[in-house]
Amino acid sequence: MAAAGAGGVYEALPPPCSFSPGRRELLAVSGLDGRIAVWDSRRGALLREYVPSAHLSATCTCLAWAPSRGGPESHQKKKRKSESVDKDPQYDLLTIGTATGTILLYSIAKGELQSKLQAGGHDNRVNCIRWHQDNGFLYSCSDDKHIVEWSTQTYKVKCKWKADNSGVSSLCVSPDGKMLLSAGRTIKLWDLESKTLSRQFTGHSTAVTSLMFIRPPGESQSSSDTTGLYFLSGAVHDRLISVWQVRTEKKERGAVLSFTLADFPVSVDLAPSDSKDEPLKLAVVCRDGQLHLFEHVLNGNHKKPLAPTCTVQIATSGSDEDSTPKPVPILSAGFCPDKESMFLYYGSSMQPLIEQVALKTDETHICLVRDVHKTVKLRKEEAVTRVKTPVVKPDTTVLVPGIPGHSSAVSITSRSQKDRKRKPGDKEASIEDRLGAMDIDLPKVPIKGGLPQTDSFAVLLVQGLESNDPNILNRVFQTKNESLIKKTVQRIPVYSVIPLVHELAKRLQGHPTSAMLMVRWLKAVLVNHASYLSTLPDLVPQLGSLYQMMETRVKNLQKMSRLNGKLYLLVTQVAASEIAQRSHTNQEAKLVYEEESSEDESGEEEQNSDSDDNWEEGEEEANEGAELGTSDSEEEMNVDKVNGDSDGESEDESDDD
Repeated sequence: MAAAGAGGVYEALPPPCSFSPGRRELLAVSGLDGRIAVWDSRRGALLREYVPSAHLSATCTCLAWAPSRGGPESHQKKKRKSESVDKDPQYDLLTIGTATGTILLYSIAKGELQSKLQAGGHDNRVNCIRWHQDNGFLYSCSDDKHIVEWSTQTYKVKCKWKADNSGVSSLCVSPDGKMLLSAGRTIKLWDLESKTLSRQFTGHSTAVTSLMFIRPPGESQSSSDTTGLYFLSGAVHDRLISVWQVRTEKKERGAVLSFTLADFPVSVDLAPSDSKDEPLKLAVVCRDGQLHLFEHVLNGNHKKPLAPTCTVQIATSGSDEDSTPKPVPILSAGFCPDKESMFLYYGSSMQPLIEQVALKTDETHICLVRDVHKTVKLRKEEAVTRVKTPVVKPDTTVLVPGIPGHSSAVSITSRSQKDRKRKPGDKEASIEDRLGAMDIDLPKVPIKGGLPQTDSFAVLLVQGLESNDPNILNRVFQTKNESLIKKTVQRIPVYSVIPLVHELAKRLQGHPTSAMLMVRWLKAVLVNHASYLSTLPDLVPQLGSLYQMMETRVKNLQKMSRLNGKLYLLVTQVAASEIAQRSHTNQEAKLVYEEESSEDESGEEEQNSDSDDNWEEGEEEANEGAELGTSDSEEEMNVDKVNGDSDGESEDESDDD
């Protein structure tokens, strides 16, 4: 059974708790103050209570039971009646992980701390602890991105390696003890002998808090065949339990099956099947306090998420004044060895109520009515104090706190005045009149717009974050006015910035319309409180889940923008063609102009066309004409020359004469 602690991304989860394996006879519960209580599941009696020395500064973050010892030792001395403890003798050692990175080994039989694992280990919060069934090694993971292998014989670090770029939130050892699963936002399969990465699985956008191997039916625990080996995983703010198959032949990374939930899981337990035809049983407790039971036969891929076969809820019968039943949250659940009944842990960590219930899965919804107020009988101890309350006489002058020597005094009313009942006609003095009677100089601060309203968005937002009231938060987050969002974010105190970011990150994973509103709030937070966020030393793990979720959201943004551009071009072209068709509907000319010589021009065109057809003959005739012309001109020139010469000679002759 997996249970996660509180702190960081685990703020929404209850304190860690864990049933002992096997017969589920012990339940270890951690309180909000770090106290560890071990309860008897069958009798509901408190067996042990351990208070760590640094329980206020190093609260418990995870719990894990060590493997069974296989029965009591033969050479062990017989215990006295005062030392005997009614418990399961096979499970004695409880492992406690703390927020400072220290791992504690607590012995239930002795009621004391057996060992402390610290040197060379983690320097940040421990998120998960798992034991090896055979060699007795201990594996732990932390927010410091590392996995540590501890030797329980020497209580020292045997091996340490970096497993992820962000914090590692969960671990699980395979049934044959040769493989180790680790998960942050990515699930990785490691070979324990060589500490090398074998496979990697992706499918969760937030930190994985539940990891569990599912052994195939009909195979022994030490079998090394991983062909039919499955494992399941659940993450924070993820309402699905994914089932993966560890295959050596195919390299499929997607989940083969998923179980749908009403809220994200806080506790998971599994009852494996004994045969291939028998379905496995899965019990998941969600954050809303409901238990969901699933029954399914693992036989390959299943695309559609499976709904729970049965949902269990506990409610009160109602008091005398108010007859309305009120729900009682279930905090954890564990299957009994018969697989037909379960141990339910509900109530609170101060006084847990543990009950063994036989459930019938043929009913889709089961509501168990329990009178919690009569069952729980808290023992109220009177505080022992030596301080006595002073007796104030009527003539005593009491000075109000403030500057020493303050002259304003509070009048002490006599007992007769206190006991006197106010008549119907008397008016009760207001607070302003009472302050004026005390003669206290109040600073006059001009407030724009009158007195501050108690129902302002900044006040409501802080109240909703502190009380985790969804009604108040929904009222605030529904606004779409960016100016109002900006002013509200500016007025909230700095200690509410990180809870606001976590609430926005959780709501961003909801409906797309809600995500659009949350983006405006997130933008205002990052713009107005960037200086405060930059001073936080653990800013990366605080905003890691938000960054990872935003990265998965915008993963396909580039492809979608390209598709949007292509569709826009197509739509605009279709619209333009429709407009063009509408504008060219009337093709008839409104006015035609004809010239008078159109027939002559047509005749000339016909002649020109004829001449064009016989253009070769025309050119030949022109060439011949040109040759004849040149010859004729040459002959005329020769004749002229002859005549000229003769004329000149005759003229000369005449002159001589």
